[in-house]
Amino acid sequence: MVDKISSDSSESAPLLVVGSVAFDNVITPYGSQEGILGGAASYCSFAASYFTQPRMVGVIGNDFGEEYLSRLRNRGIDLEGLQVDKSGPTFFWKGKYHENFNRRDTLDIQLNVFEKFRPDLPQNYLDSKFVLLGNIHPALQMHVLDQLDGSAFVLADTIDLWIETERNALLGLIKKVSLFVINDSEAEELTEENNVILAGKKLREMGPESVIIKKGEHGAVLFHEEGSFALPAYPVTELRDPTGAGDSFAGALIGRLASRNRTDFSSIKEAILYGTCTASLTVEAFGCDRLESAGSSAISQRVEGLKKLISID
Repeated sequence: MVDKISSDSSESAPLLVVGSVAFDNVITPYGSQEGILGGAASYCSFAASYFTQPRMVGVIGNDFGEEYLSRLRNRGIDLEGLQVDKSGPTFFWKGKYHENFNRRDTLDIQLNVFEKFRPDLPQNYLDSKFVLLGNIHPALQMHVLDQLDGSAFVLADTIDLWIETERNALLGLIKKVSLFVINDSEAEELTEENNVILAGKKLREMGPESVIIKKGEHGAVLFHEEGSFALPAYPVTELRDPTGAGDSFAGALIGRLASRNRTDFSSIKEAILYGTCTASLTVEAFGCDRLESAGSSAISQRVEGLKKLISID
């Protein structure tokens, strides 16, 4: 049985996760590792698997061995939508983080089989009521939405590349999503507002029902029609590799919503708490290792700890 965090709902829904699967080489001030299992779909799915069953849609190449597939299956991740392209290797990224971890350089990127990736959904994924669109090209994100019936709760992520090169496509996409997640520098670039509150309001005016702006080690801010909500980050003291933290946050957040089958303001606020604490595990080791092995009890303990930290009682 897969280790999961209990929910107060008997109506847990599976979660469709669409994104990249990659091998990463990462250099940080604390060391380096090569051949790390990475990509947005991997981090999102591992994080969400503590709450519900992820349905992973991505593409892998001829170098993706059975040991990696076993790691995903052992967390209860449905791999029917994971395409296998034997024509070349899996997407590859190499990056280096600087001393304060606030800046990183991409040293090498090879799209490989991901260059031809088209997220065509298996028939039994078409009923997905919770969907996470990782930070792939907005046209591919829209292609996923076009295959669904329009009633799903959709969380979409993005990166600065698409803001700079596919702005119109991105603006068209975010009109159709339920929850748009973006970091503070990307929010400033997209809205031309350097104040996070003004940026959040402007992003909501662009169409999404709700917006979350991530502020790294300073937490996250939710903008919703019923109000706003801010939560600090979990206080991590053993930062080793921040790669995938944002994806883990998003995966755990919508995974929690799917496990409760609820999307109201209160539920989203609670889900941010779980997303924050799950992401705090990711950064304590290279790649998915800590996230994958920590267990539901570690997440629950951090949730309780963060609740005490923000309580005024």
